[in-house]
Amino acid sequence: MSISMYQASVPVFVRALTNLRHVLQKGEAHAQAKGVTDAVLLQTRLIPDMLPLVKQVQIACDMACRGSARLAGEEPKSFEDNEATMAEVYDRIDRAIAYVQSFKAGQIDGSEDRAIQLKMRNGELNLQGQSYLLQFILPNLFFHCTTAYNLFRGMGVEIGKTDFVGAL
Repeated sequence: MSISMYQASVPVFVRALTNLRHVLQKGEAHAQAKGVTDAVLLQTRLIPDMLPLVKQVQIACDMACRGSARLAGEEPKSFEDNEATMAEVYDRIDRAIAYVQSFKAGQIDGSEDRAIQLKMRNGELNLQGQSYLLQFILPNLFFHCTTAYNLFRGMGVEIGKTDFVGAL
């Protein structure tokens, strides 16, 4: 049995973002109980030279959105990085999920060999669709979701593996 590019992308992206939202809600409740403001929470980092929580969420959303669009052969929709409250962060996740779900299987299936060209800080990255999904999008998406999870674990939020992966 084979798995399609659509099955390996859109449902996985949606689940990751849905679970990220769940983890954020638990983290927000913990922070509120401790009197931590959204402004402080969104700027939380494990160490000074890493990106803050808000940026981890923005990048996770961007990975799913841009990945879906590029696999479908479309120009990715741009989301402004201006979230300053948890409500705005949830809205971004919800908009990202809706955008990802707007792509249909017929747009993404067959994209294994689609040429994907990315402009990176250190030059261009040229990949084919399957490598783009498996070696770039998925690892980046899960890295940023995991980092957000770990920020909350480091704060003492009572979350576990089931919160991250979701119920099966």
